[in-house]
Amino acid sequence: MEDEFEIRDLQNFFDFKGFLVKVVSWWPLFVICIGIAYYIAHYKNVRKQSVYRMSNMITVKDDQNPFFTSNTSLTFNWGGTTDKVQTAIILLRSRSHNEAVVEKLQFYVDYLKQGEYHLEDIYGSTPFKVDVNTLRPQVLDKMVKVVFLSDKKYRLEIDFNGGSGSAQNYKTKEISSLSLPQNTIAKEYNLGDPVDFPYFNFKLNPTDIPVEIGKEYLIKFNAFNGVVSRYRGIGLDQTPTGSSILTLSLTGTNKARLVDYLNSSVNVLSETQLERKNLFATRTIKFIDSSLAVKTAEMSSVQEELDSFRDNNSSVGIGGSEEGLITKITELDAQKQNLEQRLDYYQDLERYLKTREDYSVDIPAPSITGIGEGSVTQSVSNIIELAEERKRLAYSAKPNNPAFKDLDRRINAIKSVLFENMASSQQILNRQLRDVRSEIAQTESQMRKLPNEQQQLFGIQRRYNLSEGAYGLFLDKRSQAGIVKAANVSDILIIDEAKDTGDGPIGPNTEVSYVMAIVGGTAVPLVILFLLFFFDTNISNPNEIKRLSNIPVLGAIGKSSLKSSLVVIEDPRSAIAEGFRGLRSSLQFIYRKQQIEGAKTVRVTSSVSGEGKTFCSINLASVFALSERKTVLVGLDLRKPKIFGDFNLPSDKGVVNYLIGEDNLDTIIQNTQIPHLDVILAGSVPPNPSELLMSDQMDVLIAELKQKYDYIILDTPPLGLVSDALELDEYVDATLYIIRQHYTKKGMLRLINDKYKKKEINNISFVLNYFSAKSKMGYGYEYGYSYGKYGDAYRQNGNSGLFSKIKRYIKDITKWFNNQLEK
Repeated sequence: MEDEFEIRDLQNFFDFKGFLVKVVSWWPLFVICIGIAYYIAHYKNVRKQSVYRMSNMITVKDDQNPFFTSNTSLTFNWGGTTDKVQTAIILLRSRSHNEAVVEKLQFYVDYLKQGEYHLEDIYGSTPFKVDVNTLRPQVLDKMVKVVFLSDKKYRLEIDFNGGSGSAQNYKTKEISSLSLPQNTIAKEYNLGDPVDFPYFNFKLNPTDIPVEIGKEYLIKFNAFNGVVSRYRGIGLDQTPTGSSILTLSLTGTNKARLVDYLNSSVNVLSETQLERKNLFATRTIKFIDSSLAVKTAEMSSVQEELDSFRDNNSSVGIGGSEEGLITKITELDAQKQNLEQRLDYYQDLERYLKTREDYSVDIPAPSITGIGEGSVTQSVSNIIELAEERKRLAYSAKPNNPAFKDLDRRINAIKSVLFENMASSQQILNRQLRDVRSEIAQTESQMRKLPNEQQQLFGIQRRYNLSEGAYGLFLDKRSQAGIVKAANVSDILIIDEAKDTGDGPIGPNTEVSYVMAIVGGTAVPLVILFLLFFFDTNISNPNEIKRLSNIPVLGAIGKSSLKSSLVVIEDPRSAIAEGFRGLRSSLQFIYRKQQIEGAKTVRVTSSVSGEGKTFCSINLASVFALSERKTVLVGLDLRKPKIFGDFNLPSDKGVVNYLIGEDNLDTIIQNTQIPHLDVILAGSVPPNPSELLMSDQMDVLIAELKQKYDYIILDTPPLGLVSDALELDEYVDATLYIIRQHYTKKGMLRLINDKYKKKEINNISFVLNYFSAKSKMGYGYEYGYSYGKYGDAYRQNGNSGLFSKIKRYIKDITKWFNNQLEK
């Protein structure tokens, strides 16, 4: 039985139907919010610049030099195509690579014009190109205005506002501060003339774009590092994944700038890769050139000595038998020189690897000294490869990155193996050198048997032949290295260059902005209404009352636009008057159900003041009187009486005077302008209203009233504030509990539910007052519309015009919609 009267908390019950009706009723708010959001989206969209995407495609191939042999191992092997692709990806995103591209294109200069909403990038569309003097500083972030006066003449204007500015030397990248003038600088120049200020140093060179006289162009110099950072986000895509094909892409507002940067980036990468590929050849040629210079000097010196000796000793010559000794000793000297050279290379290489950390510089190819061991050549190549990888990693990784330790470990492992191979090779070379030296000693002993003059000639000829042989060897190696370097081609092959093919912009996506505007314009009021609905603690419709209480709802009274409370009398055909007639009929049914004969009483109360309790009491009494029944309205709200004001009656006498014995019943009864309706006012406010209502005199008053009247309407105090109304329960046949829409709190019904459950109050019914079926809290229920129909039928000033027909048509559609929600 207790569960029957339990109040269900609306916080745990979401009235989706009610919320949907509320949303529909607030449709103008949604229209306004969507309109504002749409306008904001449009305002932003028209100010956004078009964004384009340009791309080019390259492949990283493993192109081996056709002149590469084991004896000309001057080409650096980077470890196959896979490593080359990864190296290319790292380089394209590296700071040093993008610095080189920006510097090559001088992309730190912006070419601008003032558009309708913003500055537009017009790179590639200007009749001039800025040639920056990179040795002089340029003021950053200052607009330089260029206006052409003729095909070759232009005016330069710079607006300075004083203070200090920053200037950058694009050669050294050094940024300095300098004081700026207060005035505007303006001067005329011809295209190609140097612009020399303490703030700017450049030339404007003509391009193929025709000059528009009077058109204004703007130039701005930007910080170098900031521009480089902007381009390091270049898009790189391997298609398919893991292949050697790379697609480079950039997005921006200027197609020409994107095209130039993409193509220049590939060119710089190709040049860098070819330079690295020719690393051995370049260093070997440098080494050979320095050796050739030494050998050339030696040959010249020996040649002079030989010529001088022959001039002074013309009779001394070399016969056929002695020629064999010269040939033999020359061959042995060449072998000795080659073996010593190879040993020196091993010693220098060992010393170099032990004392240096950067192994990517100053190592000539082993083949230049005649070393053909594949293990040594490959080991040196691998060490340089890992050293280059370490250098590339230093651009992007932190010093404590574990990758550095791994690379160092791999380099040390290769060095250990290389040292062992070199030691073994040195042992073999030393044995060969000892054998050659032994043969040389034997040959020299034979030569010492010759006359002294011939021995001197042999010595000079021997040194000349040795220098000539070494010179010829170096010259041959120089030729080989030159052929290898000339034959080398870059491993970067361009498949598609970046090109403006007329494709439209990829952004901004204005449609998404408008869709988001509609979504946002709908979501904001929807959230607001949801919060208002979810946290609304006021009673809004009869269905909420049914969920909160088992006490029946007897009827609903609409809003009154009249200043007077006598709505039933002043506007008897209104919907409100019809509502009170409905209450009268419902009360008659309650009385018949209780089989009450004679006088009948009804108590009107509420939760708190302001809910329309007195208004309902007055009109209910009026509607009973209109049925020609003797009716009396008794003001028992002794603490805050109000009835006297609506009937314009004196309030000096009333119930209080009767209960304290000052006046009799006839004295306190006052007639009204309404036939069959009398009023008994509360009288003066007493200090003990509860005690007066509990007195025996109250029994006498009710008994006398039942003798004189058919209906007794008791206007009692709010039940939620005081207990006065409870003291009258024994006198009443029915109780009307007034609830005002959007005013009465849901929690206030707990008190009356509790008393109803304990049977402290019987025959009680709710009346929803100030009810509006079109309320912005949104409930179109049957009560309001049923009375609305009656009201339309009895409306005194009916209007059958077009406006009224449209209004009724809208009402019918709205009613149908609400009925569908009810179903």
